[in-house]
Amino acid sequence: MSTTQTPPVLAAELAQAWADIQRYHPELPDLAAPESLIGESSSACGHELSFERLLHEAVHGIAAARGVRDTSRAGRYHNRRFLAIAEELGLDHPDEPHPSSGFSLVSLTTEAKRRYRPTIERLQRALKAHSAATAGDTARSFRGPAARHGSSGGGVRVKAVCDCGRNVRVVPSVLAQAPIVCGGCGKPFRIPEGVAAAAG
Repeated sequence: MSTTQTPPVLAAELAQAWADIQRYHPELPDLAAPESLIGESSSACGHELSFERLLHEAVHGIAAARGVRDTSRAGRYHNRRFLAIAEELGLDHPDEPHPSSGFSLVSLTTEAKRRYRPTIERLQRALKAHSAATAGDTARSFRGPAARHGSSGGGVRVKAVCDCGRNVRVVPSVLAQAPIVCGGCGKPFRIPEGVAAAAG
């Protein structure tokens, strides 16, 4: 499987996993750009892209749909309102909040693991294939400061656009690793020249 084919496949699997969550939680809004999650980690979430991370993002989606403010401190601190929705979705948490990220470090309950087992297995296969396809060029590829410091999403995000007018915010070094393809038109997102020059 080539590097250029893997991101759209992974984006499709993320969209399918999101739809699986929506079956149990119909108020969850649609995932506008699953490809924007690819290649990023979230220090507030505390873990790399996985089904657990996707369920964490679904908590934020339901909070937004309900008009609930579930974070503070620029989205880093996850409060008890986040926690209450997380519990509804099958996420467990430490008894005490983390000093800087609150209740962001959630994990799947046994019941959620059982309920979503086929989804989790399917997504794990797609993530493994994506990792294998994008890891082959690391010896001679420069991936920017985020990669040098062991982070896949810690840089400054800029707006990347596609031909149909949709946009996502992405770290330029992440976009340089492999194309991120728009789920609407099927074309890759790109950073406009003026923005790219300012980011570099």
